[in-house]
Amino acid sequence: MKSNRKIYLDYASSALAESANPGAIHELGVKEKDRLEEARARVARVLGAHPDEIIFTSGATESNNLVILGMPRGHFVTTNIEHASVLEPCKARGKATLVEVEKNGIVDPQKIQRALRSNTRLVSVMYANNEIGTIQPIREIGKVIRHFNKTHNTRVYFHTDAVQAVNYLPINVEKLGVDLMSFNSAKIYGPKGVGTLYVRRGMPLHQIMFGGNQERGLRPGTENVEGAVALARALEEVEKIKEREVKRLTKLRDYFFKRLPQGVIANGDLEARLPNNVNITIPKIPSDLLVIELSAHGIMASAKSACKSGDEAPSHVISAIHPEIKGEIGSLRFSLGRETTKSDLEKTIRALSDILKKLKKWYD
Repeated sequence: MKSNRKIYLDYASSALAESANPGAIHELGVKEKDRLEEARARVARVLGAHPDEIIFTSGATESNNLVILGMPRGHFVTTNIEHASVLEPCKARGKATLVEVEKNGIVDPQKIQRALRSNTRLVSVMYANNEIGTIQPIREIGKVIRHFNKTHNTRVYFHTDAVQAVNYLPINVEKLGVDLMSFNSAKIYGPKGVGTLYVRRGMPLHQIMFGGNQERGLRPGTENVEGAVALARALEEVEKIKEREVKRLTKLRDYFFKRLPQGVIANGDLEARLPNNVNITIPKIPSDLLVIELSAHGIMASAKSACKSGDEAPSHVISAIHPEIKGEIGSLRFSLGRETTKSDLEKTIRALSDILKKLKKWYD
């Protein structure tokens, strides 16, 4: 009598039969491959891209490294307030121009234009800054690059790190005019450990890791199917509620700014910024001390990018827009989200006022 029970003998490919290796050609492997490609197509639809232009990675840090290190040799242009996953690979490659942003934390597209050279291969500008929330003029920068390419008969490619932007800003890659775009799942309420890199067809990007030909040969290793499916689901949910959340969080953000104690300096442009970002400087008081004091009140905030939280050096972003502040820079980032309420912010403002009254006795 024939049994309908499936016998799984491919444990060397994946020890979980219910999550088989999508590279396998047996029935379970094909099913996993189909799930992966469906997730890819779903992400592509949201971005206005082709499915084969979507590369799944472990996160935006890997995606950014792949962009910077995987491009052909040449000159790169970026800004002085980018995430470390862009700045450090650029430093490793050399021949990079760091364009300084204005005092409001926004880069002038004309400065990008003046930084372009005949051997420039890539411009990488963050869509929205992860610390101060300022929104960069991506469309305008894209126009500058296209004009340069046309008048100089060259090909400069344009990348944007859109990690902080996906929740709140338009992300159609054609309308933005970008060739590459990075973001990750954890910032859009999906699981950690999975990200996306949009790579326009025809890009001369090559792999920086070896040992497999997955993800168009750009990202070797067994694909994280569950992560890709969850990312696609999270991205679709973001698009569904984006307009409503932007309106709600903008009101909360502006309320927070208006209620801040005297002597607090707001960092970055107050208009061209993410609806969920409040970043402030409190001179003379160490950032880490402020974070710890707030935590003791049950309020979780940050001093700078989480990737650099263990670094004792001041935030390079705050230093870039406030070079006049010497010594310890007391910057704080409050980032709001779907669960944030007005009462949460009222409690935070009271706690911050109490903390400053106590600490200023020590630091005045």
